[in-house]
Order: sequence, then C-alpha cells, then structure tokens
Amino acid sequence: MDAMADVKISREDLKRLRTQRIMPNLIKIPLFVGIMVLLTWAAWTTDSGLLRWSAYIGLGYLWMGIVTFMHDATHNTLFEKKWENWVFGIIAMIPLMASFISFKEDHMDHHRYNRSYKDPDAFTMGKRRIADFIAFYGYIVAGAVLSFVHFNFIYPIQRFNRRKWAIHLFETFLKVVCYWALIVWAQKNGVLAKTLEVWLVPVLFFALFNSMRFIAEHYETPWNEGQLLGSRTVTSNPVHSFFWNNINWHIGHHVYPAIPWYNLIELHNLMKPGLEARGAIIDKSYLGVFLRALVRGPETEERLQKILEKRRARAAGVVQTTAAGRA
Repeated sequence: MDAMADVKISREDLKRLRTQRIMPNLIKIPLFVGIMVLLTWAAWTTDSGLLRWSAYIGLGYLWMGIVTFMHDATHNTLFEKKWENWVFGIIAMIPLMASFISFKEDHMDHHRYNRSYKDPDAFTMGKRRIADFIAFYGYIVAGAVLSFVHFNFIYPIQRFNRRKWAIHLFETFLKVVCYWALIVWAQKNGVLAKTLEVWLVPVLFFALFNSMRFIAEHYETPWNEGQLLGSRTVTSNPVHSFFWNNINWHIGHHVYPAIPWYNLIELHNLMKPGLEARGAIIDKSYLGVFLRALVRGPETEERLQKILEKRRARAAGVVQTTAAGRA
C-alpha cells in the first residue's frame, strides 16, 4: 500500500492548485517593497531611536517575506517562466549577500534528503558533542554570517560544476558592483555609516526571524521518515501567513513542492484529514517551537524517539478525553 495514499489529493485538485497565477505576486511583491521603502525612509529621517529600531525590526520581518518569494523562485513556482524565477531570485539575494544558485541547489538537496544525514539543513541532529552545540546555537546567534560563508564559499567549493560556478561568479560580480556603487555614493555624500546601518541592521533582524522559522520547520520531527512526517506545519497566525507567504503551511509544501505559496492553505485543508490520521506534526506557534529548541538544544536520534513517544502519548490522551466528553 502507498504510505502516502491517505494524504494524496485528487488529480483535478492537484492540477488546479499547481496552476500559477500572476496577480497574487503583482499585488504582494510591490506592496512589500513599498512598505520596505517607507520603513527605510522612516529609519533614515527620524530622530527617534524607538521609531528607527522599530523600522529596522519591521524591515527584517519583511525581508522574510521577500525571502519566501525567493523560496518559491527556487521551485520555479513564483513565475511561469524559469528565467523570471532566476532573475527575481538573484536580485532578491543581492542585499542579503547570499548566492541564489547556492541556495537553490542546497534547498533542492534539502527536499531530496529531508531529515536524513544527507540533508544539508539537518545540522540540528548529531551526537550532542561540543561541535553540535556550536553549530546549533551558532546558527541562532550568527545565522547571517554563517549563511554568508556557507552559500558563498563552502557549498560552491563542495558541490559546484563549471556551469554552476559560472552562474555563482556572475552573481558575485553583480553583488560587488552593486555594493561598490552604494559605498561610493555613500562616501561622496558623507553618509557611509548611516547607509551601512540602514542596510545591515535589518539583515541581522531578518537572520533572527529566519533562524526561528527555519528551526521550527523540522526540529523534533520524525527522522528519516519522508517529507510528510519529517516536516512541521505551524498554524501560527494570519499575520505570519500573510507576510511570510504561507511558508508556515510547510508539510503541504514538502509533499507537493510544485504548488505555489498562495494555494498552500487550501492544500493543507484538503490534506488535513490524512495529516491527522498519520499523526503529522502540527503546532500553533513558531515562538513556542523555537523556545523549546533553545532549551533542548541539538537533537540525537535517541532523544528524539523519546520526545516523539511522549508527544504521541499526549495526543492519544487528548483524543480519549475528547471522545469521553462526547460520549
């Protein structure tokens, strides 16, 4: 029997949900960019420290929205034409100082080997040695720096062929030109320090939001048991769903990665009975999962098994209590 049979959706629904629509992107991308321009202007012109730092936090939060658009571009689901996804992805990554092709290749490996030792994103799993703790908490504290090193140097050196190196070097050249032009302009106008602050401080806040989201998506989900059980959906709240483009409905994305962001909630609703039957990991809060991860630290297979057993026991207890109440 197909292990995924109880969560599969009909061919008609799958075809409909995979159909790309341009209007959601034409509405939200300019909206997000417009809000970011407004927040940047506010941070640049205000004399209020409270307003400036609020703007920086808002910009970091909205960078998560841009990155989730970029994430769809890695799957070629943001726009119909592949080259349009590439253009958006490359441009979106310029301010964040990361290589789009590196992220794309790394992310495809993540989907291919989700929650296994071949998964490049599975650094939360190990033997709880010193190196595991350094990698785990280092990512939370300095995710922006580690991502810069990983996507620009480590991953290309380990994995790229000549064609991918050519694309990566083109991206790098484009970034250097943009950074050089910005720095020259800022120096001529005597605002270099202010420019770097308005650019880089929001990136650091973005990195914190990204670490919270990234860890919550797979931390303490079953190990090496596939896309459905090895991912977590976080129902969260409408604000996160809107600004982070439904990335929180993550199980559906892993099972059906060709479905664009604006159809993920409907996909979840169609899959929901099967997800509940399979005991899929669905939680209510990014922050709740993230705080739990902060306290528990790196995973081991043995610790994970005990935690999952306790979770299943609690779920079974809730079901029994609910059934008794109905009776």
